[in-house]
Amino acid sequence: MKKIGIIGTPGGWSSERLADTVERKTGYRLLVPLNTISFDLETGSAWFKDTDISKLDALIIKKAGRHYSHNLLDRLEILRAINEKGLQVFSSPLRIIRVLDRLTCTVTLKNGGIPMPPTTITENHDAAVKAVEKYGEAVFKPLFSSKAMGMKIMRPSPELENQIELFTKKNSMMYIQKKVNLGGKDLGIVFLGGEYLATYARCNDGSSWNTTTKFGGKYQPYTPSSSIIEIAYKAQALFGLDFTCVDVAETDNGPVVFEVSAFGGFKGILTACKIDAAELYVDYVLNKIKA
Repeated sequence: MKKIGIIGTPGGWSSERLADTVERKTGYRLLVPLNTISFDLETGSAWFKDTDISKLDALIIKKAGRHYSHNLLDRLEILRAINEKGLQVFSSPLRIIRVLDRLTCTVTLKNGGIPMPPTTITENHDAAVKAVEKYGEAVFKPLFSSKAMGMKIMRPSPELENQIELFTKKNSMMYIQKKVNLGGKDLGIVFLGGEYLATYARCNDGSSWNTTTKFGGKYQPYTPSSSIIEIAYKAQALFGLDFTCVDVAETDNGPVVFEVSAFGGFKGILTACKIDAAELYVDYVLNKIKA
């Protein structure tokens, strides 16, 4: 019996589904919140309750925590340590670290020739004002966030400087992206082991500027052009994650990539495409650890 642990969130839909799938296929179930692990640097052991997870056959990282922050990078360093001592971890913690921070992800994508919306990175308030004036309408994004949490739309106005001041109280480094016309939807393009699986669309209900399900977005099946799939393929290949979703928007000026997901979701592809990504992912991991 192979012992595969899941790093995730107890009660989280995707984490529980992945743990259930592992249990059904192996007879073993262990769902570990990453913030509960105690790591002994001298011995290399990493304890969750009475289990030394460094002795398992593999780990699958589904979530590093409920809230995205710098703390997740510190937690992932524990997994990097035990991974580099020989435990197989999917995806590689070091590769997740490279994609988790929005700025690091953006620099890698841009340097890799991936089309992205016009973006300004600055800690200077005057430069931020000029960026908004240049873009006409901009989205200010925290460096660590998911599902559009903490993002703010800003436009040239007498209140702009105050709005920027408020944003920088929590985000000293400002990530400012020109707001693009999504046409009411954006795409989640899913890859497993670097191979294309399927695409779903997140479609908004007209009540929000973004398409995330937290703000009323709905999943629908979608068939993108081969050129869009190729762009997404090149984007995810820069990071080498075992399972991921590339967020792409079709704009008036062509497709753009927003980000490559550090963890990738299961619900969109299941709801829209009737594909059980948890099932496929566990089979993929079992094949890898048998090799």
